[in-house]
Amino acid sequence: MFSNELINKFQPLETPFYYYDLSLLKSTLEACKTASAKYNFHVHYALKANFDARVLETIRSFNIGADCVSGGEVKRAIETGFSNKAVVFAGVGKSDAEINYALDQDIFCFNVESIQELEVINGLAAAKGKTAKVALRINPNVNAYTHKYITTGLEENKFGINQWEFDKVVAALKKLPNIQCLGLHFHIGSQITDLNVFKSLCIKVNEIVTWFREHHVEINVINVGGGLGVDYYHPDTKSIIDFETYFKIFDSFLERSAIQEVHFELGRALVANCGSLISRVLYVKNGQVTNFAILDAGMTELMRPALYQAYHKIENISKANSEKTKNYDVVGPICESTDCFAKAVELPETHRGDLIAIRTAGAYGEVMASNYNLRDKVKAVYGE
Repeated sequence: MFSNELINKFQPLETPFYYYDLSLLKSTLEACKTASAKYNFHVHYALKANFDARVLETIRSFNIGADCVSGGEVKRAIETGFSNKAVVFAGVGKSDAEINYALDQDIFCFNVESIQELEVINGLAAAKGKTAKVALRINPNVNAYTHKYITTGLEENKFGINQWEFDKVVAALKKLPNIQCLGLHFHIGSQITDLNVFKSLCIKVNEIVTWFREHHVEINVINVGGGLGVDYYHPDTKSIIDFETYFKIFDSFLERSAIQEVHFELGRALVANCGSLISRVLYVKNGQVTNFAILDAGMTELMRPALYQAYHKIENISKANSEKTKNYDVVGPICESTDCFAKAVELPETHRGDLIAIRTAGAYGEVMASNYNLRDKVKAVYGE
């Protein structure tokens, strides 16, 4: 991915920074659009994965929708130019102020996670003389077989309406005149790489849609969420997801009528591979047991490894052609022992000043950055 010309461009720049390959992002979006259009599927981009301004502008230019999980994300989507008619607002804890803002913007849909939330939205909509369009987020109790911190579709998780509440939900909908129920929403987790999980989801969705139809609730929108994972181990050979196989699964296993729309909320799959965190080696500590490569980037720039031991491929791009290697614990400067990107990483023999690339960092990287230890906000650099 990193040509000598690009590495030379990086050399004088102050590190750390995120590098976004906008050309790869455009190719990824094109592949997604082409594959989804074949089945007339609707795609929304999950802003929580990355809301860098240039990245968002690029995604918006492909005329897809926006999936938001806060009022701030709804506002950012609208300000960036996403159509309000293609904005969905999810989240288990929407505040009154956030709901009111979204109502004022006449967004496409609220993904509602509880009966109480339905009642609150109904009241706020009534005060404005509006009708709020909603989809019921269902907890289907489907195991995503991913990390427990990013699993969202089990009954032990805080998200969604459980199946034993269905009768109460149907009764509530009949009493809420300022609510228009468009359909159902599902999201079972993130970084799902076993595509059989999505087959299981389809089978469960079919059962649940049938139940609601039999109880006289019209389901015009089936939102199956996102969660499609990426290959963190092979960022160059598998830089674009196999969207064709992914969407084909839903076309094959999801039962739907001609009038039902199918919506997706993809984030990581669209942006992860276009981003890398570029850092510089500050110090090398050679020890009898462990060698440390201490970078100027840390958990304040990329939280995922510290948060849930996530893997990212790490490369010394200053010494790409070197044959002599050593193992290093690659760590950051933050005053926490958890500030470690990876242990025992085989790298070319590394020295102070070498440039390090932490790959596949375009999702849940910059958006989770903090100024802990009074660190400066990480900057971004773009490639066309």
